[in-house]
Amino acid sequence: MPVITISFDRIAKFFPQRRLQDVLDIFPFLGLDIEGVNDSEVRLEYNPNRPDFASDYGIVRAAKGLLEIETGIPDFKLSKSSGTAVNVCMSTKTIRPYIVSMIAKNGYLDNGSIKQLISMQEDLHSIVGRHRIKASIGIHNYDVIKFPISYTTVDKEFSFAPLGESLKHTISEILSTIDSGKTYGRILQNTERYPMIIDAENNVLSFPPIINGSITRIDPNTTNLFVEITGTNLKAAEDILSVISMTLYDMGFRIYTVLAHLDGISKETPDMGCSKIKVETNYINKLLGLDLHKSEILRCLRKSRLDGELVSDNTIECTIPRYRTDIIDDTDLVEDIAIGFGINRFEATKLSSALHGNRSYSSRYLDLVRETMIGLGLTEVVNFNLVSRRVHYQLMGIPEPSNMLTVEKTKSIEHEILRERLIPSLIETLSHNIHEEYPQALFEIGKIFRLKDKIQEYWNLGLVLAHSKSNYSSCKSIVQTFMKTCIGKEISTKTNQNAMFVLGRSSNVIVDDMTVGYIGEIKPTISSSFKLRVPVVAAELNLSQVMSLC
Repeated sequence: MPVITISFDRIAKFFPQRRLQDVLDIFPFLGLDIEGVNDSEVRLEYNPNRPDFASDYGIVRAAKGLLEIETGIPDFKLSKSSGTAVNVCMSTKTIRPYIVSMIAKNGYLDNGSIKQLISMQEDLHSIVGRHRIKASIGIHNYDVIKFPISYTTVDKEFSFAPLGESLKHTISEILSTIDSGKTYGRILQNTERYPMIIDAENNVLSFPPIINGSITRIDPNTTNLFVEITGTNLKAAEDILSVISMTLYDMGFRIYTVLAHLDGISKETPDMGCSKIKVETNYINKLLGLDLHKSEILRCLRKSRLDGELVSDNTIECTIPRYRTDIIDDTDLVEDIAIGFGINRFEATKLSSALHGNRSYSSRYLDLVRETMIGLGLTEVVNFNLVSRRVHYQLMGIPEPSNMLTVEKTKSIEHEILRERLIPSLIETLSHNIHEEYPQALFEIGKIFRLKDKIQEYWNLGLVLAHSKSNYSSCKSIVQTFMKTCIGKEISTKTNQNAMFVLGRSSNVIVDDMTVGYIGEIKPTISSSFKLRVPVVAAELNLSQVMSLC
């Protein structure tokens, strides 16, 4: 969980009329855990789904709402661009296709605020940017930049002076010798061109997502900023930009838009327009177990720095500021209403039954499965049930069925469908760990979903082995040992054809004349799609069927 430190001096500055303890007492009701307090500061742990808490300005903004110092949508004024532009080259499309940006003027920075900006930047890299893969941030001294800017690509022999260095280095040298290059260079592996942001005088602003140029370094004398965010996911980049824009506005900067030009199309960012979601008052009260009047619901919304209006006797249309990227649907709104109401005001109620629960047979059995796989030397991973259609079908070479269980109005292409098997998720996990040492042996116990006449759920066991000598026999040996240990039965195998596996190197797993799973060597083309450079073998068993044989 990310952590932010706030000094008591800054709390006194933000809340001059409040006792320190009153402010500290409000933090837990915002979902902030007080990790530590000393004589001069408090350390707060915040939930990653609230990236606006990556700075103390975001926390103060929310705390002022609960204390009813300021309520409703926070003040924010966006000034239009005066022609400042970023020209985007088509060569970036296959490498890192998106760039969004803004300008912040007439502000004041000191060492403390610069330190906080850098801390916020790194938290947003981790929380929203997925360690710079989906999006990365560059914060620059606007006054040394000559517009228009070009977002283009260069070859590995291109050179510039990176941040913290006085001499020029080639791209190859940066990736192999500079710390940030060695850490994040894997994001740009297997490419012959590298993204670069350059101004009109060919000064390098940034080599995203690796490092900024030295010329645009910010310091306490900087009063005007240029912020750019590049990435592979446009929504992630825009979400980050909205949080930074709101924070810099609260810091006293005036925010200006920037135009990005690509192939004759212009896009102006940031877009800080509020969104709207309708929610039924009956639904709110049912979920919270309360009987709140409509006016009280509206007051709770405003205390959470949202707003709303009655559009019918039973419906409230809520207004959500752009920086609140955590609010996706009406359930999220109910949570904010609960926070505005006051978590401490909820009263416990007695259970309607005096009976106590016991662990089910399946739960105990899955623990045995887990212990057995760990004993066989495998490491457990846990993946989401909602997965990417591209990963689950396209990269695995599996034809998409007509009866996929898809998410309606999904907010993320990474969570589009309910998975039908575990192996694609495990292969994706391997792809995220190609920088780790081999051999890698992973397993997962998880649910899979299929649609026939109705939605059917099964518990499955998936396992993958990745190392230079992994093959069908090594995986079959693990499956045999597992089945003998957990249900005391021998298995037989029968050759099959499976789109994921090498022809002739895969089979069904059969127990008591029942097919309970399959084993096979992953096709090299699939391994290549996930950038895996070692042989991979996988197996998947239907534990719901296996349990019925016990």
